[in-house]
Amino acid sequence: MTSSSSHRRSRTQLVVLPGDGIGPEIAAATVQVLALVDREFSLGLELETRTVGLAALAREGTTFPPGILEACRAADGVILGPVSHLDYPPRAAGGINVSAELRIALDLYANVRPSRSRPGLPSYGRTPLDLVIVRENTEGFYADRNMHAGSGEFMPTPDLALAVRKVSAQASERIARAAFGLAAHRRKHVTAVHKVNVLTVSEALFLREVRAVAADNPEIVYDEQLVDAMAALLVRDAARFDVLVTTNMFGDILSDEAAELAGSLGLAAAINAGDTHGIAQAQHGSAPDIAGRDRANPTALILSVAMLLQWIARTGNRDELARGAATIDAAIESVLADAATRTADLGGPLGTRAFADAVCAAIARQLA
Repeated sequence: MTSSSSHRRSRTQLVVLPGDGIGPEIAAATVQVLALVDREFSLGLELETRTVGLAALAREGTTFPPGILEACRAADGVILGPVSHLDYPPRAAGGINVSAELRIALDLYANVRPSRSRPGLPSYGRTPLDLVIVRENTEGFYADRNMHAGSGEFMPTPDLALAVRKVSAQASERIARAAFGLAAHRRKHVTAVHKVNVLTVSEALFLREVRAVAADNPEIVYDEQLVDAMAALLVRDAARFDVLVTTNMFGDILSDEAAELAGSLGLAAAINAGDTHGIAQAQHGSAPDIAGRDRANPTALILSVAMLLQWIARTGNRDELARGAATIDAAIESVLADAATRTADLGGPLGTRAFADAVCAAIARQLA
């Protein structure tokens, strides 16, 4: 292999989609941190920023302009800021949910959402927690992603609304494999969360596939919980859980609960991943009420990008990306541990830009 071909192989292309509301602010803070780690670890990052969402709608008549999907498909990873899709016009008028569109088009079937208690920050459950919710991302009750054509919600009459839930063996099996693969590198415990006592057909199919994967992984402890019991256990005894695997809507709700119990939704990182593509996307929304005021907490998106670097490192055998991700995680941990370097939502004095500066300073101290 020549040195020039080795150089080409070491480049990592990331597409940045800042999104709506606070998205551009927290994306800028995230890129600032990422640029420092790139320089320090020679990661070879190449960032391309594209406009989506309401800004794109005003400029191009669509929230998801032509070329965005192709750019994301060609990249090694994507950084997506929060989007205000509830404020978008109908799809026919250009209002395309950017997040859902990418999840479907890139087959991002695993939404991975970690939550853990952090030193110095209040944890609102009865026990500390350190768990990951692995949420099936492509079907379930989500009407914008469970049909080949049309919507999974419809109204036969003005006074009757119906919703179709989709659960397939293929999607259930692959999300189970993602969960067990993750658990193998953690505490080797998977809990399937379900509602089979009421949804006796679709949930039974989901559990059938998860149990089959469990049988293939006897070294990993496997158990099951009803979703309503799980909601209570996150408050009462979260410490007993490691990796939770569940269907789309249950995972969406439980992960927000876990994030708040761990301290704040502003800390809630996430990655949407498939076999060949990954997107860093914080769990929280676009918070238009504080947009442009330097008040947003960028922690969740910064940590989501660290998760993305870890994902690329695993899929592309890039150890330097994993080291960069670990450095970001450690810097965030040290900054959050000090009340003087937290953002206002966590009781601190810092704005978005100052928090990014504090994280960069913490990285510099680590590497000094």
